[in-house]
Amino acid sequence: MTTLLIAEHDNKILNEANKKAMDAATKIGEEVHILVAGKDCSAIAEEASKIAGVSKVLLCDNPTYEKHMAESYADLVVEVSGDYNAILTTASTTGKNFMPRVAALLDIPQISEIINVIDSSTFERPIYAGNAIQTVKTISDKKVITVRAPSFQAAGDQDPATVENIQNSEDKNLSEYISEELTKSDRPELTAAKIIISGGRGMQNGENFVLLEGVADKLGAALGASRAAVDAGFVPNDYQVGQTGKVVAPELYIAVGISGAIQHLAGMKDSKVIVAINKDEEAPIFQVADYGLVADLFKAIPDLNAALG
Repeated sequence: MTTLLIAEHDNKILNEANKKAMDAATKIGEEVHILVAGKDCSAIAEEASKIAGVSKVLLCDNPTYEKHMAESYADLVVEVSGDYNAILTTASTTGKNFMPRVAALLDIPQISEIINVIDSSTFERPIYAGNAIQTVKTISDKKVITVRAPSFQAAGDQDPATVENIQNSEDKNLSEYISEELTKSDRPELTAAKIIISGGRGMQNGENFVLLEGVADKLGAALGASRAAVDAGFVPNDYQVGQTGKVVAPELYIAVGISGAIQHLAGMKDSKVIVAINKDEEAPIFQVADYGLVADLFKAIPDLNAALG
């Protein structure tokens, strides 16, 4: 059984989540190939070839795939999918965008956001905002799967595997890239960060997030937010952690002014250590926190910032 893992990257950096997705891939199939598609991404392919468990990397270096548009990306995946029993990618914004189209073109059901591989056709995935775990068994000969990467262990390194250049068929031009607006930051990306500090509605406004930024910079942490904070316009949407945002599992997660709605907990409850700061001692966040501080965040955070030096 051979598995194809679609690499998550931005043409410059290979996302660390690929190593965790590799853990899932090796549990499904004995042999794993990685597809790297993008523009000027040969360095990404070389890096991917060193992930333990990969036996071959397929490289499609073409400007068509620079922005990973769902229509062209899905067509490429379907084109190379013939000999593979399973097709995997991370449950990222990109993966959630093109993989349903792959499943539709192949006329098979997609299995979304798996958190465990029981065997090559049986998987576990969270439902009801993570409050229940569903076991799914598929009878399809070919499987299309997205992986909730934080639930798996990162694969190690190996000697480079073979990199094979492939050609794609002509782009159908079903969509056109116009522009994108991204938050620019020197801090780690949320899904790859080892430490995250997130703010909720308790921050009261966007200006007060400056308090968290000071702590984040000293800890080398990423900055996140609850859906309530995002919906209130405090911070951009790409800060959102939760069922409808990004699912994270850092070494340390600091929740500040976050009550602990179910959809938020679903996105961060797998963190190794959770610290909660909230003035409401009845806040649900304290039920999952390893350490809780009942305090006014506008005093606690400046004190923490000062203690960090």
